[in-house]
Amino acid sequence: MSGRYDHLDESSVRQRPSRKGSRPRTKDRPAHEDAVVGVVTGVDRGRCSIRVGDRVVVAMRARELGRTRIVVGDRVAMVGDTSGEPDTLARIVRVEERRTVLRRSADDTDRVERVIVANADQLVVVTALADPEPRPRMVDRCLVAAYDAGLDPLLVLTKADLAPPEPFLAHYTALDVPHVVSRSGPDGGLDADGVEAVRAHLLGRTSVLVGHSGVGKSTLVNALVPEAERATGAVNAVTGRGRHTSTSAVGLELPGGGWVVDTPGVRSFGLGHVDPATFINHFEDLAPGTEDCPRGCSHDEPDCALDAWVAGGRAGPAGPARLESLRRLLRSRSGDER
Repeated sequence: MSGRYDHLDESSVRQRPSRKGSRPRTKDRPAHEDAVVGVVTGVDRGRCSIRVGDRVVVAMRARELGRTRIVVGDRVAMVGDTSGEPDTLARIVRVEERRTVLRRSADDTDRVERVIVANADQLVVVTALADPEPRPRMVDRCLVAAYDAGLDPLLVLTKADLAPPEPFLAHYTALDVPHVVSRSGPDGGLDADGVEAVRAHLLGRTSVLVGHSGVGKSTLVNALVPEAERATGAVNAVTGRGRHTSTSAVGLELPGGGWVVDTPGVRSFGLGHVDPATFINHFEDLAPGTEDCPRGCSHDEPDCALDAWVAGGRAGPAGPARLESLRRLLRSRSGDER
C-alpha cells in the first residue's frame, strides 16, 4: 500500500474553496517594475495631479496602498494610463521613500501629526511687519518644525513700508536665520527688489511657504509664478486677521528652476508631534547654557542654568525674549498656561 502513495505529500491536499471565491487570497503584490514615477503637485478630493516630465497626470490611490496618505511633494509610482490626456486616470501603486516631511498637529495636546509637504528643502516663513501685526511665537513654532523636519528656514518679512523690520529681526539675530525684507509695490503687491531677493533663495530648491492669512503669501507666489493666479484677500479691519484664500497646498514650478509649495494660511502651528526635550536643540543661542542645568531639568524651573546664561548676556541682546519664547513653547506642550 505504501508504494502507491509515496509521491503524495501535504502539497497534494486540495484547498477548500472560499465562500467568496475559488482562489485563496495572497499577500504577494505585483512589483510594478514598469511604473512611471512623478511628483505630486496637488491633491483634490482623492485625485492627485502628478508632474511627469512636461505633462500632468491625474491619478488615484490604488486599493493596495490602504490608507497611505499622499501629499504634495511625494514621489509616486503609477500604472495605467499615464498619458496625461483629458479624461484619463492612472493608479498610484507606490509612494517612494520621503527625504523630509514637514508636519504639524492640530494643537499642542494632539499627538496625531498631519503631514503638510514631503521632500521639501526649505521652509519659508512669511510674516507681515504690520497689518496684521507680526507674531514672533508663531514664527518660533515654524522654526522648531523646520529644524525637526530637517529643512532650512528662511524669513520673508512683508509690508516693511508700514513698520521697520529691525525690532522684529532682533528676536532672531542670535540664530542667524536668513531673511528677506520686502515692501509694498505701487500696485499693492510686493516690490520688485524684494521678489527677486526671495527668488534668489528659492532657485533650484523645493520650498514650502507658511504664514498667517493676510501676510502676503499668495501675493508673493503670484509674483514668483505669474501664471499661478492664487487668490488674495484683505485683512479684516476689526479682527486684524486675514481671510483664508488658499484652500489647499499646491506645488508650482519656478521659472529658472525649483519648486514652491503654497499652503493655506494658518492661525496656529501645533507641535504635539515634537518631543519637548528636543526644543532646546532648535535654539542654538540657548543650547550651550544647559550644560550646567541640574539632571532632568525641564528648562522652565527655578534652578535652570539658562537664567544665568541669559542674564550674563551670553545669548545676545535678544536672549531674554528668546528664553521666554522657549519656555512658552514648553508650557504650551505641558498644558501650563502661565
